[in-house]
Amino acid sequence: MAVQWILVCHGLITLLVVISFLCGQWPIFQGTFIERINYFITFGAYDYFRRFVGVVFGSKGTNAVLSVEYYFCDRPNPTLQVIYLGIIGAIYYIIAKTSFSYIPGYYLSEVHRYTSLLAVGVGILLFLLTSFSDPGTVNPENVSQYLSAYPYDNIIYSEKDCSTCKIPKPARSKHCSICDRCVARFDHHCGWMNNCIGERNTRYFMAFLLWHFLLCIYGTVALGLVLAGQMKELKVIYILTAYYGIENSFRSLAPHVVQWLVGSYNTQILLMVFLAIVSLLLGGFFGYHANLCLTNTTTNETYKWQDYLSWQRKVNEAKASAAALKASISGLSQERKPPESKWKALFQRSRLEDVHVVKNNIYDKGFFHNFYEIVSPLSTRWSFSQMKSKSG
Repeated sequence: MAVQWILVCHGLITLLVVISFLCGQWPIFQGTFIERINYFITFGAYDYFRRFVGVVFGSKGTNAVLSVEYYFCDRPNPTLQVIYLGIIGAIYYIIAKTSFSYIPGYYLSEVHRYTSLLAVGVGILLFLLTSFSDPGTVNPENVSQYLSAYPYDNIIYSEKDCSTCKIPKPARSKHCSICDRCVARFDHHCGWMNNCIGERNTRYFMAFLLWHFLLCIYGTVALGLVLAGQMKELKVIYILTAYYGIENSFRSLAPHVVQWLVGSYNTQILLMVFLAIVSLLLGGFFGYHANLCLTNTTTNETYKWQDYLSWQRKVNEAKASAAALKASISGLSQERKPPESKWKALFQRSRLEDVHVVKNNIYDKGFFHNFYEIVSPLSTRWSFSQMKSKSG
């Protein structure tokens, strides 16, 4: 039983670390120990390490750590790409080594040996497409087309030049400090891809997320069917009921079946748990980006809108407070006005409750148009090359 408890604790700790690392900054976890674990993993541990190096090795050690930080965090590097390839290669190797001997089985045919390899190959292909494709680099040759394609809304985008590239900055673009280039319809810089996600490769990025979500589900279900097939072939239920006298009900059999599975197939169970957790995270990440794509918004614009709406709300609240103060002062000056009922004043709406801020996204042109813009980026269409002559 000690091995089973070690596996359970290992799975729970792994789940806690993964959720804390990926989701610790979500509002739902604010003020909880998950947020504190996230802070320690993403910043606290490194901060303590840097201080320790500074105490032991002095300024030279600190400078060396900062140089490594600059390379890995502020410049393009393939570290996370290598880690991704290592993770997916190691998982597929372990699955093939531990589970392919049970295929074909009671529920799985031999074709899954080859479909699994094909599925992993497609995932790596989408990874390479996203990593090495042009995200939509804005340069002097195509800047006029992008200026015509994306008009300024004069809310979160206004006409100005890029101080680094020394060219006009089209709406929806951003200069990536890591890649050192302006990217059209900039979404974010993805360290896993070692590339920006922009106007031209968002479609590959979305396909990558969706495919890996389905790939993790496929792996989880396939491993589950392998275990179910082994239970069927080895007649585990029959042995437990006929020879050990256990009642043939789910409540009675479940603990014994789980104990047998954990003792005999602990590697498959750990892989199932890992793939199931990753599939949930990928599903949530894909859903978030799919909502952005279908409303023609980018991650970068989401932060811009949050800042703008927050500022606009404060302005409107200040105006409403000033109007309320003016009304109260004028009310005091009207001595003959009968006193207002206390009950009426209690249930009267505050002027601040009437403050509304509307998000006016001019780039959202409907579900189908937004979807088509992702699948077929503007810069890949024939009409895009004609914009230069029209705008000239």
